[in-house]
Amino acid sequence: MQDNLSIVLVQRIAIIAVVAYVFSHTRAFRLMFKEQSTYREQAVLIIFFSSISIAGTYLGIPLDDAIANVRDTGTVVAGLLGGPLVGTVTGLIAGIHRITLGGFTGEACGVATIVGGIISGYIHHRMRPKTPDWIVGVVTGVAVILFSMGLIIYMSKPYPAARALAANVALPMSLANAIGISVFMIIIHNAREHQTRIGALQTHKALRIANAALPYFRQGLNQVSAEKVATTIRGMTSAAAVAITNRERVLAHVGLGEDHHLPANLLMTNATKSCLETGQVTVAQRASEIGCCEEGCPLKSAVVVPLHCRDEIVGTLKLYYAREEAMTALDIEFAQGLGQIFCTQLELANLEKMAELAAKAELKALRAQINPHFLFNALNTIVSLCRTNPEEARSLIIELSDFFRRSLKTSRDFVTLKEELEHVESYLTLEKARFGPRLTIVRTIDDEALNVQIPTFTIQPLVENAVKHGLLAQETGGTVNITARRNGNSVDIVIADDGAGISRSTLAQVLVTGFGKGAGVGLSNVNERLKNIYGPKHALVIESVEGQGTTVSLSIPATARGVVA
Repeated sequence: MQDNLSIVLVQRIAIIAVVAYVFSHTRAFRLMFKEQSTYREQAVLIIFFSSISIAGTYLGIPLDDAIANVRDTGTVVAGLLGGPLVGTVTGLIAGIHRITLGGFTGEACGVATIVGGIISGYIHHRMRPKTPDWIVGVVTGVAVILFSMGLIIYMSKPYPAARALAANVALPMSLANAIGISVFMIIIHNAREHQTRIGALQTHKALRIANAALPYFRQGLNQVSAEKVATTIRGMTSAAAVAITNRERVLAHVGLGEDHHLPANLLMTNATKSCLETGQVTVAQRASEIGCCEEGCPLKSAVVVPLHCRDEIVGTLKLYYAREEAMTALDIEFAQGLGQIFCTQLELANLEKMAELAAKAELKALRAQINPHFLFNALNTIVSLCRTNPEEARSLIIELSDFFRRSLKTSRDFVTLKEELEHVESYLTLEKARFGPRLTIVRTIDDEALNVQIPTFTIQPLVENAVKHGLLAQETGGTVNITARRNGNSVDIVIADDGAGISRSTLAQVLVTGFGKGAGVGLSNVNERLKNIYGPKHALVIESVEGQGTTVSLSIPATARGVVA
């Protein structure tokens, strides 16, 4: 009898397993099993598993005014996978239903089902964040069946009939429910694994799109960059159309509906306006929710993601589909994740622009900083020569004019080495007129290096520091050697003096931004600009021995201007 009963119960389980398998391949089923379910999703779980449990009762086999059934399969799986709330409520529904059917084992079986739902939910709670596997499900299911048999023997009357029933159905029901629970949990586990694989593919796709869009968003959010990015997304997703807007107008629309969703048009859809007003992701599953004013618009559903930059909404990213109810939760999460990546890219582009502006402002500040002191000293020299040597005074006025013309009117960030050396020459002419034989200049310049582009105002501050803080700190003055040699794909520039040198303590800080009022400011400015443009390996190299002199070396790539121009 037990063998026949086991076969029939397993057949009933097979029917439930087929239903579970079919349902597991629907979108609604996969959406229910998330790490954190909403109350609405939990209500759906309760309805589903309660139906499974009640079906397990009706599919049971009447036996001596009792029912040999597979009801506990649905209850145990509900608690293990859905948690305490789902397990408890499912157990209550299925248990009360069993009690209402009557029979001398009705109350015992109903109570056992309720307790089984509570225990399964508790196991789920204790094992979090790990999900119980099928082995835990089998052990729990068998324990619930054995508990049910105990209650039948304890509560049901007459005792001999209850004992005989328990002896006959304990093994078949344990076996059938164990098989049912394990099959059910394996099906659900596979459904979850499928969702995980899809999520991983979506993440990989989002990163590929972000990598392709990065060069465009470095230009900021404008029509050109928006069109490039929208085209990239359209080509790498199943979206029927992709659009990007700012706060007032459409910047780009690629795909269906581009005949009336035109770039530069004012915003047309209610979904976009709602997203900009609330700052939240807006999901429109129907054409009416999109709110396009164009009759016959082919766009039927959409997700609109706000784009932020510096805590302000600067626009939206929109993914459209040609069918209503076309978007799954993964599609919405994908769009939201893509929007977050784009926000980060816009932030980085903004920071890069600010850094570039700051570098230019710092360069202008350095130009303005050295001019007053130098102008005062140069004018004093010229005044002293006006009576004794008017011709030299006239020549120096021309040199001074040329020097300040180059300093104040050069708006370019890069000049040739030849132009930079002409600027240095104007400076040195004025200084030699002031200090006479105390200042000696030795130049060693390769002709091949003269046309190489270097950052404006790179060599002059280094030469000035050598003159002011190296040579003129000594009564006898000294010599400044200016060397520029072409070395393959770079130009090596060296400014060396035989002056006072720099102490070890000062040398350790001289390139720190903000150090000192003279040498520190000029050297640190040049050093930071070189690192920002060409990278850290092109920073200034300073060697100095106190009392013997200082050498400042730098290397400029001869074939590129760097990343910040």
